[in-house]
Amino acid sequence: MLPGVSVLSVAYFSLPIRAGPARSGVPAYFEPGSFNLPMASSTRSPRNLPSGKDEAPSARQQGVAEWAAYVLGQSGLAPARHHALLLNELESVSQGGVDRLMVLMPPGSAKSTYVSVLFPAWWFMRHPGSSVLAASHTAGLAGHFGRQVRNLVLEHGAYLGYGLAADSRAAGSWRTTTRGEYFAAGVRGPITGRRADLAIIDDPIRSQAEADSIGFRDHVWNWYRADLATRLKPKGRIVLVMTRWHEDDLCGRLLAHAGDQWRTLRLPALAEANDPLGRSPGAALWPEWESEDDLNRKRAMIGERAWAALFQQTPRPLQGGLFRVDRIAVLDAPPPDDGVVVRAWDLAATTETGSNNPDYTAGVKLQRDAKGRCTILDVVRLRGSPRQVEEAIRATAGLDGREVAIGIPEDPGQAGKAQAAYYVSVLGGYRVRAGRESGAKATRAGPVASQVEAGNLAIVRANWNHAFLEELRDFPYGAKDDQVDALARAFAMSIDAPAPMRAVRIPLLSR
Repeated sequence: MLPGVSVLSVAYFSLPIRAGPARSGVPAYFEPGSFNLPMASSTRSPRNLPSGKDEAPSARQQGVAEWAAYVLGQSGLAPARHHALLLNELESVSQGGVDRLMVLMPPGSAKSTYVSVLFPAWWFMRHPGSSVLAASHTAGLAGHFGRQVRNLVLEHGAYLGYGLAADSRAAGSWRTTTRGEYFAAGVRGPITGRRADLAIIDDPIRSQAEADSIGFRDHVWNWYRADLATRLKPKGRIVLVMTRWHEDDLCGRLLAHAGDQWRTLRLPALAEANDPLGRSPGAALWPEWESEDDLNRKRAMIGERAWAALFQQTPRPLQGGLFRVDRIAVLDAPPPDDGVVVRAWDLAATTETGSNNPDYTAGVKLQRDAKGRCTILDVVRLRGSPRQVEEAIRATAGLDGREVAIGIPEDPGQAGKAQAAYYVSVLGGYRVRAGRESGAKATRAGPVASQVEAGNLAIVRANWNHAFLEELRDFPYGAKDDQVDALARAFAMSIDAPAPMRAVRIPLLSR
């Protein structure tokens, strides 16, 4: 127990939660949605506990995991695996083993339900007379969490062993019958005059626009250092729970300036190597709620930058590691036909199904003029069987014409040689160049990336532009690199390829 301890809880953003019914063969859980924790009148006795004055002392022996299971059990629910791991970390905070905890999880993982709602109510049971300060990206959200915590106390006061003071029950500012204090505020709101034993910061950024603003990021950082950190009492504790938005967000700056002082629990939506839950790489965080297929569809929709930050908790710069996409001009019409034109391919031959995410076959058509300026005239991109890929390449060659040189990759081994030789034969009459790749993908893309940096590459406006630019922007961190590989091959071909031979018309009298 910490007499006189105060808790400060700060929240920027949180998805509301609704109770999801238990499903056959899987644990019950909370689902993202619109939900208030199960409440009833304040006179109702907790389920499975005897009514009377002896309830509180026995309940206070229970940890936060037992408290969460008790509350969720009222609706036939139970914490999921990642919730159990989070509850274990929160228990360490309460016991004093951890005084700085950073919780990084994707949207919809119910992290706010456990950190900002269940935990503060239980904290006051273990630390009567303490103070909690809760902050969020807006005062409205902070008040929403405060209201849910307050309602939990009203509902389960007999279990918790305390209630609300009769003269202080506002959603964002209330006191307990054991002299505990709870205060909620937005990041921009004043917290001077408040002292806290526990500060909970829940999602300090609510939008990509805020995250991309250096001014706003500086504001949050200054608020944390000057306002929040100075409000802590000696031995005060901070729990930061958030979804990442930017490499320089509050989490990023804390890790850069004092990373060794923080205990970090990072749980990406799709598992990576050395997963804290022991998941296999690519496994979903909460498959009962959102499957791998669901997450991959969402990934394709939002793009790699948002996916890496919001769902994998590994934000990266707006620009990828190699291509300066902002320097690529978009032309309304192709330039004059006075240079070398090539079409290079990167091959794949796996049909898309509902459960896989195969690579694409991509063909990039590039024109390079006499001054070295390059223009992407067209991009063909498809997923299909070997037969469908062959038909697409032949059809594209027919549309491009025989003056356009064609580049085909030759994979290592005999099978790669056979495939390259086959395409050379079926494209008879065209100038076909087959060759092996050498070096890493980023190394091969380096020369054309340098041309992008110099402003020497443009694209013709078309419906393929978005996917092409997004892949360049994310390279080499993105999920796909087929168009980048084809672009690098096309640029290399354009340097080596001779100018196409054209018929020259000479007037009869000049012969």
